[in-house]
Amino acid sequence: MSSRHPDQLDFAGDFNLRDITLINHEGIPTDIRSLVQEFNIYESIYNHCITGTIVVTDALDLIGNLPIQGTERLTFKLSTPGTNNSDDIIDCSEETGHPMHIYKLDSRQQLQDGLQVYIIYFASREFLRNMRTKVSRSYTGRLDTMVNAILSDKEGLDSRKKITTQETKNQDKIVIPNISPFAAVDMLCTRALASGNSNSVGYHFYETTKGFQFRSWESMCVDYRGNPRDVVQKFEYKVMQLGGEASKDAITSHMDSEYGTNHKSSKILDEYTSVQDYKFLNNFHDVAANTALGTYGHRVITHNIYNKSYKVDDYHYHNQFDESNHLDGNNPAIVDSPIDWDTTNTTPPRHKGISDYPESKVTLQPTSQFLHGEDTGNFGTNVEDDGKFEGSRISQLNQVVAGTKLQMIIKGQSYLSAGDLIEFNVRAIDHKNLNGNYDAQYSGRYIVTAIRHRTTDTDYQQHIECAKDSVFNPFVTENKQYFYGTHHTENATFEDTD
Repeated sequence: MSSRHPDQLDFAGDFNLRDITLINHEGIPTDIRSLVQEFNIYESIYNHCITGTIVVTDALDLIGNLPIQGTERLTFKLSTPGTNNSDDIIDCSEETGHPMHIYKLDSRQQLQDGLQVYIIYFASREFLRNMRTKVSRSYTGRLDTMVNAILSDKEGLDSRKKITTQETKNQDKIVIPNISPFAAVDMLCTRALASGNSNSVGYHFYETTKGFQFRSWESMCVDYRGNPRDVVQKFEYKVMQLGGEASKDAITSHMDSEYGTNHKSSKILDEYTSVQDYKFLNNFHDVAANTALGTYGHRVITHNIYNKSYKVDDYHYHNQFDESNHLDGNNPAIVDSPIDWDTTNTTPPRHKGISDYPESKVTLQPTSQFLHGEDTGNFGTNVEDDGKFEGSRISQLNQVVAGTKLQMIIKGQSYLSAGDLIEFNVRAIDHKNLNGNYDAQYSGRYIVTAIRHRTTDTDYQQHIECAKDSVFNPFVTENKQYFYGTHHTENATFEDTD
């Protein structure tokens, strides 16, 4: 429930959501705030648009009286009390923001005589606009300028929102073959190379409550100089018997800058930085899946259609890990110790590690020069680089998607959005850990990959998913030989059964 005064923060999880207005097809507004039992907004670096749901308990028969048919608009503002910065307010109002568009009504059920419940689904305007329009034209120049042109095309997506793009180092001439705007941007995402000294390959395209983003994973980890970004917020899961103080820097800077220090800071700040519940979705890496996906080793065979030649490029996770920046520095998520008695062709030979099997995944990729009159390959650069870039792109994507994933529940903080950098600290689960030391691998920096903003009558929570592509402290091994065991037989023996 909202505070008595919009700038007064009474408790952690307090929020302002005073007006939820449904505008029907004739432009007639109806305030449905009192009917809403649960309100959800979803954003993710893997989703092109923000979406949401409203659970409505209806004794007025809005479905029949308005009526609700799936072409209505929805306006609202959601914020943490005291947050007056426009970037920190989820603004979907008619006057200053961008109204949401209702597209579905589902799960309608009559609870009793004269009372029904149902769920209203909504999304940003671009969600539906993407389905209704197509892109069919050629673009020339940097890939980030192409994205801007596609998103703002008045005959296409026609987005009026803030568009933040990271400059790409490559440029090309690309023909978009009559596909949806989001599919066109996805095509550019797979070809984008980060500018500057970065070797990052592949971008993410997504929408947050602050606008659209076209950027690399690396840009979420470091700034344009390659320095680690500052965290937006620090969180800690506190075990009561161990005590410990969580960092209050981020929430303090947001709140104190807005309405001074005269608030119930001690308890409220502690609750804002505390994690209510958490679980790791995949903190022990699925080595089998990552091997098959080409995360550790990947052979890319590029066939040049123009000069009838082919080239083989092998990606090696450990040798190439430090070619791009990561959340916790150059700390690979898996150790390069020997995993089998196969030996390399190096001098001296050594037993192979997990990255020494490039044939774990083999990709055949066609490429061509002069496709549009340019002497370049698929990435708008030297055609000889296509295989190297594709191997890096696939591995970098898998390091995030199939890497360490964390899910947690926190008190709602409207300034947090997908793509933000946070810090999560959890104590090592060890009865000997009397000093409360942090987990050596899974504490540290995380990127917020998805957020569910959830409000009820009394509370504002955020269900957050985070990911990291490295570990807090590096794995260390002195073992350079494969451990055979006491019953090892290097060569198999075959018997004749006749």
